[in-house]
Amino acid sequence: MPKGNFMKNIYLDIHPEIQEALTQGKPVVALESTIISHGMPYPENIKTAKEVEEIVRENVAVPATVAILHGKMKVGLTDDDLEFLATSKDIRKASRRDIPYIVSQKLHGATTVAATMIIAELAGIKVFVTGGIGGVHRGALETMDISADLQELTKTDVAVVCAGPKAILDIGLTLEYLETHGVPVIGFQTNEMPAFYTRTSGFPVDIRLDSEKDIAELLKVKWELGLKGGAVIANPIPAQHEMDHDLINNAIKKALVQAKKMDIIGKKITPFLLDTIKEITQGKSLASNIELIKNNVKVGSKIAVELVKICKNRILTFD
Repeated sequence: MPKGNFMKNIYLDIHPEIQEALTQGKPVVALESTIISHGMPYPENIKTAKEVEEIVRENVAVPATVAILHGKMKVGLTDDDLEFLATSKDIRKASRRDIPYIVSQKLHGATTVAATMIIAELAGIKVFVTGGIGGVHRGALETMDISADLQELTKTDVAVVCAGPKAILDIGLTLEYLETHGVPVIGFQTNEMPAFYTRTSGFPVDIRLDSEKDIAELLKVKWELGLKGGAVIANPIPAQHEMDHDLINNAIKKALVQAKKMDIIGKKITPFLLDTIKEITQGKSLASNIELIKNNVKVGSKIAVELVKICKNRILTFD
């Protein structure tokens, strides 16, 4: 059986700019691609993907959008790659279980939170920014529908900056799951878990930290202690872009009813719900989604910069 480094050389394709940044100990921020292929319509998806990469650069870090193309786990994409992900109908939604199939069959996959964490760790990237994490779905006591994102957070050493769990989920049960598995949930300048489109959920976070430097210090200590797994950095949507609680909650309830009537389950449920909620809210939810992602990218980039400073420009390996 080949060793890890050998497998990386075969299956991992790191963009030269990102490889140079990693080698030199510069801050790098991983970005997912499911939001491009399955989370937003065209052309908002490609526009947002390019804008968030630019925000990373404005904050003195290097963006590393992750996807699987032609069976290669790519870390860093070209404009043509982004356009392909944004327009092609031949892109699979790739989580942990899907990676071996997509790679072995030389297919294309847009990476979820779980898959992006895996590939980021293989590349040596410690900070990953997304919109919202997956979690325990509503009604999971009957369906057992729990996102693989949560399991990945228990074992993969990558910090995830998000605006909380996606609002379609059971946030309380998601937090209970993370607590059971020892995943720190850090509220960035907040005592309460944000609920994606809104700044509050009614559920407290484990820890509140008010600076990117303090978060970086926590991550460094966590991994140097050998405590495996990631951390959730919950960053509320800016107040001016927050949705009305009643409006979004009513939209979610209506979307869930539609999904149940149409028997939509598994991988299709989240894209369906997000698209239906966008229609019900007449595009307001999509606008909020874009703004919260941009805000997360700013914070995540600053955390990556602080992490590099703390480690004196050395790449974090923490094996």
